[in-house]
Amino acid sequence: MSRTLIARISACVLFITLACIAYWQPAYTQNNAPAKLKLNKVKDDLYEIEGDGGNVAVYITDEGVILIDDKFDQDHQSIVDNVKSVTNQPIKYIINTHYHQDHSGGNGKFLPTAEIISTAMARTNILEHKQLGNVQPPDVVPARITFTTETAVHLGGKEVRAIFLGRGHTNGDAVIYFPALRVIHTGDLMAGTSPLIDYNGGGSVVEWTKTLDNALKLDFDTVIPGHGAITNKAGLLTYRNNIEKMRTRVSGLIHEGKGQAEVAKFMETEYKWAPNSIQQQWSVPGMFQELK
Repeated sequence: MSRTLIARISACVLFITLACIAYWQPAYTQNNAPAKLKLNKVKDDLYEIEGDGGNVAVYITDEGVILIDDKFDQDHQSIVDNVKSVTNQPIKYIINTHYHQDHSGGNGKFLPTAEIISTAMARTNILEHKQLGNVQPPDVVPARITFTTETAVHLGGKEVRAIFLGRGHTNGDAVIYFPALRVIHTGDLMAGTSPLIDYNGGGSVVEWTKTLDNALKLDFDTVIPGHGAITNKAGLLTYRNNIEKMRTRVSGLIHEGKGQAEVAKFMETEYKWAPNSIQQQWSVPGMFQELK
């Protein structure tokens, strides 16, 4: 084989590889260039910052601000600027819903001035670099305060609860509850139109619906999802039921004797999971094993 032909083949393979990475990793990979973020009012002193990574909740009190998630490292200044547009209070606490860097990548820049809280499992997953595809930078910083079942932050006469209700997207997803406002932030237990199951990080499509059943027992009417538009309790119930339907259909295919490639094709056709999408990379192999 000539050197010219080898070079052309190598260039083609590199192009395809980079294209695939660009296609399925945008929500989980830092782009290094700050994106434009948008601040939306949810209710009373609760706001949401959307764009570039997971939705950030901003809860303002007379003694400081509580954030839920902090997107990528690159979004730090934009988050700070958005918070300053509605309050002069400093950011004192950040609660990570889970360990993925589009929700906890800003921890390092916030830690000098704010305390960060997560489930113990989310901290472990950061320390062990569980995020697949080598898309977690080595300097993502874990929380210093952790919990296993439930904790709460009381600040300025207001309360925010962080609750572990079971596995789903990962093994350490926290549901954040604002009891006075009847609002929850689900992290990626609700995100997009269909679930992304991070099996390497302990996720489970079987446990996911049970976890959402537990969340639905809370007294709330408004839902801030990990990604996507703010919704309500009925929207979360619909999302839960769609996960169950998807799981039942995939389980049926597996028990009919379909192979992993056939399941992947089904997900591509029925759920629009592109061949090189992160769902195909992370979720299909794990579902195939879990639902056998």
